[in-house]
Amino acid sequence: MSYVIPLWTPPALPLAGGAELFPVRRIFCVGRNYVEHQKEMGGDGRESPFFFTKSAHALVPGGGRVHYPPKTSNLHYETELVVAIGRGGRRIAPAQANAHVFGYAVGLDMTRRDLQQWAKDHGRPWSFGKDFDEAAPCSAIAPAARIGHPAKGAIWLRVNGRERQRADLADMIWTVPEQIAYLSEYYALEAGDLVFSGTPAGVGPVQPGDELVAGIEGVGELRVTIAPAL
Repeated sequence: MSYVIPLWTPPALPLAGGAELFPVRRIFCVGRNYVEHQKEMGGDGRESPFFFTKSAHALVPGGGRVHYPPKTSNLHYETELVVAIGRGGRRIAPAQANAHVFGYAVGLDMTRRDLQQWAKDHGRPWSFGKDFDEAAPCSAIAPAARIGHPAKGAIWLRVNGRERQRADLADMIWTVPEQIAYLSEYYALEAGDLVFSGTPAGVGPVQPGDELVAGIEGVGELRVTIAPAL
């Protein structure tokens, strides 16, 4: 079969310590999934999880340079454990969810906070605030076969050497298996899907020239430099 325009390279993430690539289909992101972050964003209690999406083409595999995006003056970082789905399914029980996970990575849910807030205030979708070019830097994937399924361990971020975020994966309101189970009630999850599992408190703005180092104990690190806008 031929195509009327050139076919693009499928989005993919590297594997930690390997030469193979993990092809990425969709990106789901859960909001307000750490207690303290929920409080700083105006939430209260264990509300039902809610999700938004990013295009797989927003990935910045392995990190590196991320350009300051247009139409914003308030670009924020959000450090997250990223879950790579290796086997799809519908209505997955929480007790079976880990069997559907290929591995884990460190991601940054970059956010045009001013555009997101405007959308919230006007009852509009969050897409312009969350889904834009280079909005999803992500480290190499550490296979679960090697590291297991982390349910606890430090998650942190430094900006220009100063710590801005620190929490523990155990502080999640909805665990990774619960997130997978909930999503699979609404979507047929597919191999290649990613789940950004929420960020701790301490989100804040960055500017061109800032250097970000995000890490999750037992998973890896992600390094990003904010470059001037294109």
